[in-house]
Amino acid sequence: MPSRSSGPAPRAPLTRERVLEGAMAVADAGGLARLTIRSLAAELGVKPMAVYHHVANKDEILDGIVDLVFEAIELPGQDGDWRQELRRAASSARAVLKRHPWAVSLLESRTSPGPATLRHHDVVLGTFRRAGFSIEDTAHAYAVHDAFVYGFALQEASLPFDDPAEVPVVAAPMVERMAEGAYPHLVEFATEHVMKPGYDFGVEFDFGLDLVLDGLTRLLDRDTGRVTP
Repeated sequence: MPSRSSGPAPRAPLTRERVLEGAMAVADAGGLARLTIRSLAAELGVKPMAVYHHVANKDEILDGIVDLVFEAIELPGQDGDWRQELRRAASSARAVLKRHPWAVSLLESRTSPGPATLRHHDVVLGTFRRAGFSIEDTAHAYAVHDAFVYGFALQEASLPFDDPAEVPVVAAPMVERMAEGAYPHLVEFATEHVMKPGYDFGVEFDFGLDLVLDGLTRLLDRDTGRVTP
């Protein structure tokens, strides 16, 4: 007896979570400029009015997807060494922002932050305070740490190549267009470093993070009266 066709699988009901996940998919594929109620509805396979049953407007969508980004970033543990915990959290933030580069410009811009956003900020601030930073120096440390992580993520996302192996192909024509002798240090840097086999801009993240954490350690030593070896 021939089997009946079961037809297409029923679509999962639309929920706020599905709306936000769809919004992230649209932003990941085409950036924030492509994220509209209409494009989101098309991603979800529904009519635009259906989206409004779960979110009031685009601002609520942006608040929601920023919260999803913060939720994906590992929090520093509260029992480990503060430097190692912040390093782990920073590395996690970099990895998450590589997956969602559109988020860099939004992370500190929302005025209606969600619970994951608030928890992230609270735990990071608590990490500095538990380490012994004064409240004033916690403000300095927090700003410098985030500026480095977000700034590096933005710079990395803006590079004109995705794979370090592509660097010589991208850089060589740029060097050739430079007038001879006009930019000697730039040419030296490109030919003697950037275009060499094995170059990877990503290694600068750990180097820069070490500089930031070393500086913050000296600041902490000043706060607590310890002497840095």
